[in-house]
Amino acid sequence: MAANDDLLSRRAFTVESVLAILATATITMTGCDSGSDTGPSPPAGAREGVVSANHGHRAIVEAAQLNSNTTITLDMRYQATHNHELVLTPLELASISENGRVVKSSTTTEGHAHTVTFN
Repeated sequence: MAANDDLLSRRAFTVESVLAILATATITMTGCDSGSDTGPSPPAGAREGVVSANHGHRAIVEAAQLNSNTTITLDMRYQATHNHELVLTPLELASISENGRVVKSSTTTEGHAHTVTFN
């Protein structure tokens, strides 16, 4: 049998376990930030899509655009060093207006595109 000097007391084991759990939670929470500034909230009535693999883009449909009878093109640059555009049809805008799910790909710039999800 092992010597008592090698065993942790119940209290020491509990303390060590709690510290290990807290350290894991801290690493997880700090590691989930994409590093992109999402910026201020969109204007009242506007809808903002979630941009995949984001590195500084935003896709915001202004309230006045939600009832458009024509196709619109959003500029997604925001704080990125390049632009992507997102084209939305009147049917898609109506769905976004009603909080429906719309998933679209942006234009390709610098060898990549983004998927934008509204819901």
